[in-house]
Amino acid sequence: MRTTRALAVAAAAGAVVGLAAPTASAWADPTNIVAMPSVIPKGGHLTVTVDGSSCQSGGKVTSPAFPDTNLQSIPGGSTASATAVVHANAQPGAYDITAHCGGKTLTRPSAFTVIHGGVRGGVGGSTTDGATRTDMAIGGALVAAAVIGGGVFWMRRRTENRI
Repeated sequence: MRTTRALAVAAAAGAVVGLAAPTASAWADPTNIVAMPSVIPKGGHLTVTVDGSSCQSGGKVTSPAFPDTNLQSIPGGSTASATAVVHANAQPGAYDITAHCGGKTLTRPSAFTVIHGGVRGGVGGSTTDGATRTDMAIGGALVAAAVIGGGVFWMRRRTENRI
């Protein structure tokens, strides 16, 4: 009795796996789209990586923010990548990327975001050069408060020593 139950369970499991395998392989390629950097200014270079063995033999990625770009195979795996240049007239906002590989497509919604301009790296994003009048006033007030506070503390310590 136990043997027949075990055989029935094994046959049912085999049937489920056997029926699910062709369905899983039909959805396997392409499987994932990654865009780096995820936030990019107009005219920037965007690297798009697509996972899936059907992309190894060629394919392309498309988006309204950049021209259609061909995928190049990455050796040693089932990944392909492309470097696209974002249009100089792209509107700021989130954009989708669609990968076309081996007759199949995969779309990643809001894969990257285009911003209006780049960041002024190395200067803290500052838009002015040097200290403003407000910065100087605040700094001067802090220095004056420190000098006055130090003088009061020193004078109090001096009178304590005489007692």
